[in-house]
Amino acid sequence: MKFIILGKNIEVTEGLRSAVEDKIGKLEKYFTTETEVHVTLSVEKERQKIEVTIPVKGNIIRSEQVSNDMYVSIDLVEEIIERQLKKYKTKLVEQQQSANYFKKDYIDREFPEEEEIKIIRTKKFDIKPMYPEDACIQMELLGHSFFVFCNAETDQVNVVYKRKGNTYGLIEPEL
Repeated sequence: MKFIILGKNIEVTEGLRSAVEDKIGKLEKYFTTETEVHVTLSVEKERQKIEVTIPVKGNIIRSEQVSNDMYVSIDLVEEIIERQLKKYKTKLVEQQQSANYFKKDYIDREFPEEEEIKIIRTKKFDIKPMYPEDACIQMELLGHSFFVFCNAETDQVNVVYKRKGNTYGLIEPEL
């Protein structure tokens, strides 16, 4: 695996580089040697954040972890990515779209299957036309992290969602 390690508001010391390569390097048993691993370490106040992105054909394997200690964040991100790989291995094999990015023994190995996704509740509600700003207010009043609505400007179903840093996002369909 080829590591590309960047730092934002933090100097990537030899110790941090070594910790990233050692911990994330444990994932080498899944990937070929040509696979690139993009790692960004950043610090904001007490938040020590690591973002790991591994582009493979047609997919991106990604995790972002935050703690008050960068080394703890590095440990957490490795565990999450390994769990993701075990969960999505079946999908990768069935589609054969990214198999050449992974080692053959990983593709051939059997992992216990995760529980099947089951929808246990269905909700129906009237979608009233409103502006995105009004939808954000409605979402806040309900205490939800997202809200589905009919955009009064476009007459299409949109979703507003709460982002980090008390900002909002809008998802619009692309036609």
